[in-house]
Amino acid sequence: MTTRQHLLDAALEAAARGWRVHPLQPGGKASALHGERSCPRTGECADRHAKWETRATTNPGRIRTAWGAGAFNVGIATGPSGLVVVDLDVPKEKNGKGSSDAPDGATSFAALCERAGQSWPATYTVRTPSGGLHLYFTAPPDVHLPCTARTVAANVDTRAWGGNIVAAGSTTPQGVYKVTDDHPAAILPDWLSQRLQTAPKPVAVPAPLLIPGQSTRRATVALERETAAVRGTSEGGRNNRLLEGARALGRFVAWGEIPRNVVEEAFQASGETAGLSAGECRTTIQSALDWSIRTCRPREAA
Repeated sequence: MTTRQHLLDAALEAAARGWRVHPLQPGGKASALHGERSCPRTGECADRHAKWETRATTNPGRIRTAWGAGAFNVGIATGPSGLVVVDLDVPKEKNGKGSSDAPDGATSFAALCERAGQSWPATYTVRTPSGGLHLYFTAPPDVHLPCTARTVAANVDTRAWGGNIVAAGSTTPQGVYKVTDDHPAAILPDWLSQRLQTAPKPVAVPAPLLIPGQSTRRATVALERETAAVRGTSEGGRNNRLLEGARALGRFVAWGEIPRNVVEEAFQASGETAGLSAGECRTTIQSALDWSIRTCRPREAA
């Protein structure tokens, strides 16, 4: 079991490296800080609501106060921390949940290095509970890099300005984020920096069309409404919105009004279009639907 002290230590360690941290929900990846709707308009938010990226900090006192309130996972605001984190994802089929020839992120990244005539960089690296890797790099000065989602290579995402990464020491139901290479964060290689600056924007993928008779009208309307909301959500609230939307559709799946795979595919497309990684979308959607199906009331009582 991950203790509050363990997570506090993880937050302080990240801050000691100069990385700005903020609390995430216990056992999760979404921010534990208040959102705009529940903003008290005091302190940092006195003038206007301050988003999590602004409120992330390296101040030990503030960190001890925040983690003294609960066993929060640790998020790192990559942009303000001067970081670019390369997220090498493991697709479902690599976990034995399907069959596909799609390469995992590590394979794709190794191919990029080879093409650039460079070796795999020695840099601070964290293994994720799903078996993926987070490679930390120091961002080049005077370059404002955005996040990317699957535009660099298959199952390769990057987190920079507007991005959040789950820090080592954090835990989810799948396991713990563990450091596998404790080198200092290397400077982002020039070849990769150039590639990120010219990376094309993600192409908006529409939700799959529903086959007539496959779903009830109210389920179809609800799916269209919720997936549109996910696509329109900006950084900082995307994962929460995806979770809420999928939970809202779970009852229709449980009542037999819409197939689960249709819901999963629609939210997957919308989440990725909003800029979330494929792996993050899959985990959030599965968890949300499982919870909603398990806890929803019978249709007659709704």
